[in-house]
Amino acid sequence: MELYATQLMGVKTYDVKGNYVGRVREFFIEPAEAPNRISHFLLSRGRFQPLVAKHDQVAAISDGKISLNVGEKALEIYQPNESWLAVHKDLLDQQIIDTRGRKVVRVNDLDLAEQRSNGNVELRLTQVDVGLPGAVRRLLQGVVPWNVVRKLQSRFPQRAIRWEFVNLIEPDPLRRVKLRITHEKLEDLHPADLADIMEELSATERQSIIASLDEETAGAVLGELDARLTTQIVEDLDPEKAADILEEMPRDAAADVLADLPK
Repeated sequence: MELYATQLMGVKTYDVKGNYVGRVREFFIEPAEAPNRISHFLLSRGRFQPLVAKHDQVAAISDGKISLNVGEKALEIYQPNESWLAVHKDLLDQQIIDTRGRKVVRVNDLDLAEQRSNGNVELRLTQVDVGLPGAVRRLLQGVVPWNVVRKLQSRFPQRAIRWEFVNLIEPDPLRRVKLRITHEKLEDLHPADLADIMEELSATERQSIIASLDEETAGAVLGELDARLTTQIVEDLDPEKAADILEEMPRDAAADVLADLPK
């Protein structure tokens, strides 16, 4: 079944007895458990406390609604969890790195695939939509009927990146650890290509990536960057990390960086 993240937002959810539980306000991936499985659904209804439905509590997703295989009392009250990646908050409209295309792109929507598992339905994130079809869905979802949105989006070329080629950007080092976000894929890129990507990022994003690369790769990338950017990055690094990276750089380049650092 064709399903997108934008479609899932606001969908009504019913328990095993057919009672209305609430609407989907957010859904999450738990990278430490399954890197592309939607693990939890945040449900809210009026003034009631938000509830969470787990992936194994979903019986069916069809006709714009989610049916659960348990009663409302079996659902837990929502508690924020730093090890969960929020699809709407953390991914939609955020910048990511396309490691195959070697560029920074913005997420317009996410493609989801339905998968049967032990009698329940799981959703797996398969692709990131970075083209106009995703932007059209974002703009028109809930405003015009879905069949109209489908016709409009079909007029534009599809641009999508398979999830396994996506590298997330998370500036917070503690959350990066909790979410199991690594930059191993980036280390396979040529330093010049990675330097081009770095130049498209914000200062905080550049810092988070350099800090997580091995010293040899980081030194090679800094050697490809503009001297001003290199100095800014090294200046904000942990002194020990900065020293290790400078040792991996060519002597002349390292000397230039040291000369430009504030005394």
